Amino acid sequence: MSMEIRIKCREMLATALKSGNMPPGCGDPDDMAAKLEDAIYGDLNGCKVKYKNRIRSRLANLRDPKNPELRQKFLLGQITPEELSKMTPEEMASDDMKQMRQKYVQDSINAAQMAKVQGTKTDQFKCERCDKRNCSQLHIRDGDEPIITFVICDECGNRWKS
Repeated sequence: MSMEIRIKCREMLATALKSGNMPPGCGDPDDMAAKLEDAIYGDLNGCKVKYKNRIRSRLANLRDPKNPELRQKFLLGQITPEELSKMTPEEMASDDMKQMRQKYVQDSINAAQMAKVQGTKTDQFKCERCDKRNCSQLHIRDGDEPIITFVICDECGNRWKS
């Protein structure tokens, strides 16, 4: 990997670190960018494609206006260059994004569990997809929320809330 590419990457990282408000007591963005680039380069042993992808990922996350905490924590030394160089997208995400991902995971788990649970057979509902009345219903209540009825067509697998 040419030194020119590495210098350009350091400059881009420094620019990303300088975007936005600089927290009091933070480190020198140029120095921190150089340390981050060194950590990325050392971790990937000069593999050009992976190196560039990792640099792009760090740039996007450090510039993200919805995630100023990552940039601030790095500038204040709460996240080391070595840690940031190896963080996954999930680890770099903002708290809001982490909560949203957790909700999606929980919703997926609930949907998968519902598929395995046998509901009560009923002919009260008519499937909009196949027009049959061969359904199962499942009642779910979460805390003080009202009861939600999920209906699954046993013929075609269509699902809906009633």
